[in-house]
Amino acid sequence: MKKVLVLTFVLFTIFSFGYVKNVILLIGDGMGLSQVYLTQLAEGRPLEMTKTPYIGLVTTYSANTWVTDSAAAGTALAAGFKTNNGMIGMLPNGERVPTIAEILKMYGVKVGIISTSRITHATPASFYGHVNNRDLENDLAEQLSKSNFDVILGAGYGNFLPKSLGGKRTDDKNLIANMVAQGYTYTNKRSELATLDGKKVIGLFASSHLAPVANRPSDQPTLDEMTSKALELLSKDGTPFFLMVEGSQIDWEAHGNDPYGVWKETVEFDNAVKVALEFARKNPDTLILVTGDHETGGLSIASKTYMIDIEKLREYKMDTDTFMNKFPIDNKKVFIEAVKENYGIEMTDQEYAALLSKKGNPTDLVNSFGRYISDKAQIGWTSFEHTGVPVPIYAFGPGAENFTGWFDNTEIPRTIARLMGYPLTYPIQKEPIITGSINY
Repeated sequence: MKKVLVLTFVLFTIFSFGYVKNVILLIGDGMGLSQVYLTQLAEGRPLEMTKTPYIGLVTTYSANTWVTDSAAAGTALAAGFKTNNGMIGMLPNGERVPTIAEILKMYGVKVGIISTSRITHATPASFYGHVNNRDLENDLAEQLSKSNFDVILGAGYGNFLPKSLGGKRTDDKNLIANMVAQGYTYTNKRSELATLDGKKVIGLFASSHLAPVANRPSDQPTLDEMTSKALELLSKDGTPFFLMVEGSQIDWEAHGNDPYGVWKETVEFDNAVKVALEFARKNPDTLILVTGDHETGGLSIASKTYMIDIEKLREYKMDTDTFMNKFPIDNKKVFIEAVKENYGIEMTDQEYAALLSKKGNPTDLVNSFGRYISDKAQIGWTSFEHTGVPVPIYAFGPGAENFTGWFDNTEIPRTIARLMGYPLTYPIQKEPIITGSINY
């Protein structure tokens, strides 16, 4: 009888208070199954994320449309609620909802956020921000400065500084100085990242976004470097922690239908996954979750025929944004020679003329060039925007079995909170708010 009571108490403790100590949530912005698989084909090897033993599929629709943006998707992943596109950390009626990061912080859990975009961009901001318009990045910067989060790494110091110091703020507030006064250690230099230390740290390594990884200058860190440093800092005293890591620019490359850019950004993101998995293997009370907030571009692994020319893709040397900035289309001879040098493509006069016709709209020009090099490698796209297709989730560690099957993105933070044993302090949104029928 005594053994039964002891076992009952142990089981009650596990299921009431959780058995996951740390959680690392890695979000590949715009990363669907096709982005993962294309990268595997280009690399000629399995990606680290695909080695996880548990895989599920996640629906991503927002409150007002079947195709979400990163603000609504981020809010679902961070707070467990559906909201309208463009809104962060609040319901469609304007009611603020706390994020899992804020709730965990309230319980003494350490919190870190990392991004290759501005740290005030939609996905990272969803873990601390509450605004009705994702473009209010100066407001989001101020909210982050008051969050008391432990590790903040990424980019976008312009939103923290007044214009007099080269920033974007018109209120003369120096939020970096305010955070240093709160006890934060701050750096904007990659050379200082390895030795960065302190109870609370913030590292912002560009005024706006980090450069694309394929063209990132040496003074800006990689996502895996930032992830490694964050794990070092968050874990050093044994306190439970929650870390969100975003690979922001998979989405941007997919918006431009750039297969090379998607490949390289997904590799960088997977390198961060590898760092997280290595940490979890040494710290088996750590849960790793890898997912996308939505899919971008409607990427298909073949177009027109059954074949995809992976060898052609492997010849590519430059992302399309960098290429179009470096080689203006006005100089026909230089441009065509650069296409051959960087993509192994013999561009015809007719193809050049078709591309030149897009010159009036820089976005159309870059997007059209992305479609052009994709077509040469037999890679297809359906859109230059987001799509509503469900995204994969890869799970490793204690509780990973809870992230299999078919489920909604709002379930992710709720399940994390349950597994960590920290009760949610807000009511459950029982029904989706989306306009129209949700019946399958």
